[in-house]
Amino acid sequence: MTGPTRPRASTKSKTSKPGPQLKLRRAATSPTEAQELYFKVVPAVLPPRLARLKALTKPGVRGASGIDDAQALLAETLLKARVKGEVLDLTALGGLLASLPGVGLRAAEGSAPALAVLKAAGLESAAVIPGDPLERAPTVTLILAGDRGNAYAQAQVSWAHACTPPGGVLYLAGDRDKGFDRYVRAAGAAFGSGETIARDGGMRVARLVRRPGPTPPQPEAETYEHEGLKVVALPGVFSAGKADRATALLLRTLNDLDVSGKTVLDLGCGAGLIGAWAARRGGTATLADADLSSVRSAEQTLAANQLMGEVIHSDVDADLGERTFDLILSNPPFHVGRGVVLDVAAEFLNTARRRLNPGGVAYFVANDFLPYEKLLTGWAKVEEVVRESGFKVLRAERL
Repeated sequence: MTGPTRPRASTKSKTSKPGPQLKLRRAATSPTEAQELYFKVVPAVLPPRLARLKALTKPGVRGASGIDDAQALLAETLLKARVKGEVLDLTALGGLLASLPGVGLRAAEGSAPALAVLKAAGLESAAVIPGDPLERAPTVTLILAGDRGNAYAQAQVSWAHACTPPGGVLYLAGDRDKGFDRYVRAAGAAFGSGETIARDGGMRVARLVRRPGPTPPQPEAETYEHEGLKVVALPGVFSAGKADRATALLLRTLNDLDVSGKTVLDLGCGAGLIGAWAARRGGTATLADADLSSVRSAEQTLAANQLMGEVIHSDVDADLGERTFDLILSNPPFHVGRGVVLDVAAEFLNTARRRLNPGGVAYFVANDFLPYEKLLTGWAKVEEVVRESGFKVLRAERL
């Protein structure tokens, strides 16, 4: 999916054990209430030092119900530097920088939840991924997503370089514990000069001035094979180097499932392995993810295997229109950037409630301690199909 941002793409499973901030939103009493709880856009809670600014947010946006820590330090740094005029924000999130005095923001985002928030704020935004061409701006801002892996951070730096004209300034924010210092050194080699100018706990902001010179190349997509399918994954996409253990378990569990002629939704598709698996077995496959890099990857995966399917950039099911399905397959994420919450995963389960045809079935794979059964009980017949190596596969049949 997306959507929500996933953790380290090539090695860390989204079903890895969560930290102490894990929480489960209460179950909604109706599909309508579930949608209202998840999709409601609200003012972000800002730290006191940024009280004169404003931003919106919703579940699925990094930092919700507040703002991302790196973005907070970035905004504070720009305030102190009295930055004015056009600013191209390559990681706009909820549009905080638009409220800086004298700043005209050009917002860029690849997250469907963030794009929805920017639209609600009345801000024009470009749905893009690192490497997409954009008109240059004299001031560019970027939050490094070190949690999405080295290749993604390298892609971000190269992209920022291409978007910054010679003599222009890049403000680069990020987390010291997610490789910020290493990435700043790499950015400095491309830009020619720069230094870290702000610190707050583990958060950092560097200022770099671009010299003339070529832009570093974008990293290549990774490819691998699983069960006879070729998977194509752009930098930062979940499980880019190989199938993660949970998804592999789900597909093994469903090896004898007949999907021929059924409408199938791969919800949170990532690079598209599950959706391609269903399409190869004769299903009419729809693949959806909140992360635009994942959507682009899933399209390439289908093409690489000469399979048909519809791939949709969507905040969970927000852009699925009136589509309903006989079968939903999913490995729900519960990370949003650096945070660990269950709002997004809960909405995946509520989507099954809204989108399954009568008698339709959803299969979810998850860590065995996650309480997904609580959100499925009452509208579906739920059974645990398999439990193995710390994971479980749940089958939910629509009543």
